[in-house]
Amino acid sequence: MTARADGSGPATAARDRALARAAAGAVEAVGGYAGGVYLRSGTDGLLRMAVVTGLPGRLFRPWWRMQVNRPYPVAEAYRTGQAVHLPDAEGAMRRFPQLMAGLPFRFGSFYEPVGAGPERFGVLLVLRPATPGAVLGAGERERLREAAAGLAGELEALRAAGEAVLWDGDPLCVPWPAAGAEAAREAVDRLGTALLSVDRQGAVAFANTAAEELLGRPGALLRGRALWEVLPWLGQSAYEDHLRGVFISGEPVRFAARRGPADAKAGAGPGTGTDARAEAGTGAEARAVAGAGTGTGAGAKAETETGADADARADAGTGAEAGVKAETGTGAEARADARTRTGAGAGAGAEADAGVAAGAGRAGVEWLSVGLYPGPSGVTVTLEAAEPPAYAAGPGGGLGPPADRPSSLYRPVALAIALTEAVTARQVSAVVTEELLPAFGGRQLAIYMLDERHLYLAWETGFPTGFLDRFDGVSLHERLPGVETLTSGRPLFFESMEHLAAAYPGIPLDAEVGARAFLPLIASGRPVGSCILGFDQRRGFSPEERTVLTALAGLIAQALERARRYDSEAALARGLQAALLPHRLPVRREVATVGRYLPGSDGMEVGGDWYDVIETDRGRLALVIGDVQGHGVAAAATMGQLRSAVRAFALSGNAPDEVVRGTNQLLIDLDPGQFASCCYVLLDPGSGRALAARAGHPQPLLRRADGRAEVLDLAGGVLLGIDPGARYPVTELALAPGEVLALYTDGLVETPGADIDDGVERLRAALAAARPSPLTETADRLVAEAARTPDRPDDIALLLASRTADGAPGQPP
Repeated sequence: MTARADGSGPATAARDRALARAAAGAVEAVGGYAGGVYLRSGTDGLLRMAVVTGLPGRLFRPWWRMQVNRPYPVAEAYRTGQAVHLPDAEGAMRRFPQLMAGLPFRFGSFYEPVGAGPERFGVLLVLRPATPGAVLGAGERERLREAAAGLAGELEALRAAGEAVLWDGDPLCVPWPAAGAEAAREAVDRLGTALLSVDRQGAVAFANTAAEELLGRPGALLRGRALWEVLPWLGQSAYEDHLRGVFISGEPVRFAARRGPADAKAGAGPGTGTDARAEAGTGAEARAVAGAGTGTGAGAKAETETGADADARADAGTGAEAGVKAETGTGAEARADARTRTGAGAGAGAEADAGVAAGAGRAGVEWLSVGLYPGPSGVTVTLEAAEPPAYAAGPGGGLGPPADRPSSLYRPVALAIALTEAVTARQVSAVVTEELLPAFGGRQLAIYMLDERHLYLAWETGFPTGFLDRFDGVSLHERLPGVETLTSGRPLFFESMEHLAAAYPGIPLDAEVGARAFLPLIASGRPVGSCILGFDQRRGFSPEERTVLTALAGLIAQALERARRYDSEAALARGLQAALLPHRLPVRREVATVGRYLPGSDGMEVGGDWYDVIETDRGRLALVIGDVQGHGVAAAATMGQLRSAVRAFALSGNAPDEVVRGTNQLLIDLDPGQFASCCYVLLDPGSGRALAARAGHPQPLLRRADGRAEVLDLAGGVLLGIDPGARYPVTELALAPGEVLALYTDGLVETPGADIDDGVERLRAALAAARPSPLTETADRLVAEAARTPDRPDDIALLLASRTADGAPGQPP
């Protein structure tokens, strides 16, 4: 089963307690103020935030989902299995600019992968104040690793018991421990400034008399409610950014804000329906289960043994009922039960609703000076009357309804950074899916590209299978919204499917309920295509939201136009390389040879890897493999020149060192601004004697007839194209019948974030485990794992040679 936030049962409760305990323990271990856990989801390649503590979950909705291939620290820690430590904003900006584009605040963050053996469950994260130039101490690193290892052990035990520890719900928001000190109400009541105390989850814990008077409601109706429910206008995008900064960076903020009549409706806020449970022990067994929700309500329970006997009960209004019960006993179980509901209508009585409605008495629009002062246990909020600033923007600004709009105006920046890393049209479309759809609450995306005055479907997600096929290849003369948005250059927004059907009678619809946005993709005045965004529910599009979406469409168009040029060049490079690589290898009775080539799947796809088998004088065979630096047409062209040079030198009867030395001099004379590696082996098929020369290339592998495989130790020289006086020593080796010689390029053994020696060892083990015959199956097995990798940064060449034991004819490639 898949674990969800609304799950139930003993296994789910145990998982929730483990997650909450690990997050709280990791925060404490390194002196942080917030933390959380990401877990794998049921969607391949997607992590979801499972637990967050010390931060209001709502403010960080854009980071609830994380694709493992994105350039974020959470994704890198999960992908590589290595911890990521970012002690300050400057270092984070250098390594992860997209993270800092969304969270441009001063803070330190630490990410520890959670895994048990080959099983990787997710990532544990901690936030703490920035410490420029200072890294985590050895003790702190060890405690963080221990917290992650402990969580991995508990998750592994659940998995072994048959529970799939995946996460597909909203995150559990674990309440931050209360400060414990009584508020000095009398002292703050003497202040004329309205003051609210907010806990780390964003819930109001205290309001002084001035705040009650300003907001027009008693403290009992303020306490326990989320700050943005008490002050709805703080839900505007610009103000949310201030709140995010305070919770993240720990630095105070002051800003002017416009308060409006929405204060009277501070009842219903979007809910996460979250529930968190944490377990801890003090001497004997101790359990803490804590739950907090920002909408429909959540339950929390804590059990502690302290060796004392006491009973305490406290009730606080949170828009509903809230009860706290603590029981401590000697040598017996102690319980504390806390339930918090922050959403109106979650069991709140009519009396509470009436009190909220009564707060509408001071609903006239006015400007306030808002001060936010963070601390370890929460944030102090001050509210004072202020003069309207010069810009005096109207009320209700921001990007559409709170549930649907992007959480702040940084989205164009974040998307632009992501698009600069996308090279192919597929990558551009994937970035739009991962960055744009979640930001605006969209569920469907389609991108059409213009070609010869027809629109062709290039990417789709979320639509019923086959629904968009009918629109593939439509002419620009058709009266369809996806066509007219491009021909007119004007975006089209439909707040409901009824509006879309009324504007285009007879148009096929994929759903009865929803909303659609059709955006023109135009780059520097040139039409590129059109983009369709789909939403599951009716929704409005504010002027600001329409402006942002239109601007983002321009960024997408520029990226797609760039990708189209890359695709054209890649096609040219692929054609050039296909023409230059050997179409068939020589067939000899004494020797079998097999070659394999895989282009990279990331970026330009085609590189400068090549292999060749050349029949030289006296019946000998030259086995050649090489790798030109870079990708694209230039690399493929240089590869072709080097392959021709090696072939010419080999056919002239030169020794291996002379062939490599001559090729090096040719590359220097050509001066293409590139270097290359090469391995050249001259084999006598009859005797098995071989002479080898190597220029900066990975060491070959040799599989013995008894199944042992080893990495050869051939002497070598520097890369080709660097030193005109370079020398390339020759190593003699023997290839016995039944043995397999493997030449390969580094793309087969290199993995981002991993040591190349580990890759060589994996290849050696795979060669040892493979059957030596037929050689074609051995080659397929060695490249199989790389062939399944969707984003290979480099191309791959492999050449296998084996002397046949019985003199049977060699196999074709």
